[in-house]
Amino acid sequence: KISDGECVLFCGRSGCGKTTITRLVNGLIPQFYQGELQGRILVDGQKISNLPMYQIVSKVGSVFQNPRTQFFNVDTDSEIAFGMENEAVPQERLKRRVTETATALHIENLLERNIFALSGGEKQKIAFASVYAMNPEVYLLDEPSSNLDMAAISDLREHLKLIRAQGKTVIVAEHRLYYLIDVADRILYLENGRITGDYTPEQFRALPAERRRKMGLRTIDMKDEQPTYFSVPNQSPVLELQNVALSYQKQPVLRSLSLRATPGEVIAVAGHNGAGKTTFSRALCGLHKEASGLYLWNGKPVTPKERRKYSYMVMQDVNYQLFAESVEAECTFGIKHPDAELAEKTLAELGLDPFRNRHPNTLSGGQKQRLAAAVSMVCGKELLVFDEPTSGLDYDSMVRLSALVRGVSAMGKVIFIVTHDYEFTCRTCRRVLYLDGGVVRDDLIVTEENLPRMKEIFHVR
Repeated sequence: KISDGECVLFCGRSGCGKTTITRLVNGLIPQFYQGELQGRILVDGQKISNLPMYQIVSKVGSVFQNPRTQFFNVDTDSEIAFGMENEAVPQERLKRRVTETATALHIENLLERNIFALSGGEKQKIAFASVYAMNPEVYLLDEPSSNLDMAAISDLREHLKLIRAQGKTVIVAEHRLYYLIDVADRILYLENGRITGDYTPEQFRALPAERRRKMGLRTIDMKDEQPTYFSVPNQSPVLELQNVALSYQKQPVLRSLSLRATPGEVIAVAGHNGAGKTTFSRALCGLHKEASGLYLWNGKPVTPKERRKYSYMVMQDVNYQLFAESVEAECTFGIKHPDAELAEKTLAELGLDPFRNRHPNTLSGGQKQRLAAAVSMVCGKELLVFDEPTSGLDYDSMVRLSALVRGVSAMGKVIFIVTHDYEFTCRTCRRVLYLDGGVVRDDLIVTEENLPRMKEIFHVR
């Protein structure tokens, strides 16, 4: 039972049932997702399965883990207004409400923008705004921080406090816990489809850190995280960028970009939402056309076509790159001479072996993320690029991925990881490349001396 005005956090390992609970509350189960349902789900005293969807959405507003799945328009203003339009809100009031929403959530800079030109984090902000504009009684958020930078997560925390102050009921399913500890009234821990823990924030804080880790839970205080200091043998650079400039739809994104990477380096690419991190990643792999400057591999200039041959990218939205009929087949899909033994080992190391016969689309978001990472390890490429690889990962999966990345690093591969995840960066990366204002603002080796600046970049306070 969740009382009016309560903020409840659901947490637990990937696949434990968090998203399923959100789908029960907003009526997607049983009205959209098929299966066998026992028991009753009541919202405002009414059985949810008896209500038409248009009545449910007037009470329950949902922000999905992947905001792309809930968009209906190509521009941001229309998307924010979409729900109100379906409720026949008069046009003048509708326009006023769009402006009020943008002001309340501090996203005026995202108005009158093309949805497809937004970063993943900016899309997440628009998804939240489209729900806020409808003013529902219950807010339902599934991994709302997954695409957000640390500053935007701080803004999200303030937004949740705002709707709580308005008396709204808030239900959040989340792996990243640190920003919710001072917002949630209750923390419910799920394990294998059952609620096995019901804590107040005080009780949850009192749990020993090692106990929370054994529960598969991420840190509750980023200040407690300390980086691992990795050394890399002094070698000549294998990758070099000279005076690279990138544009998107003829608008400058990055300029004067020069860097070197040696074999075995793991480099975090950080920056606020919309700073150009994904564009930079795509250009590294030869997937971005609007690029100038020189790319060198082992001292020789390489074309985009050549870069595509030696690189592999794990996309932010991994649904774009899962093609096979089973998890096992996905690991070697499209690889000419796959190493079957390596594929087996990688599946085991990432905890995917129990799902080997499942279709990839039946996996949870975090499990899909791990599967895409597994493919990157098996494909045998020299340059690996990960775009937000930990966005849907629990503690166990994050640790497994970190260990796997370090193992591939030891093989001499060059690895770039676009990330907002300070916890993962501390465990995994040797360097931090910080993009801001269209340039590389910082290029830091992770050392004790550089730690204060690193915390500033990731907004660790």
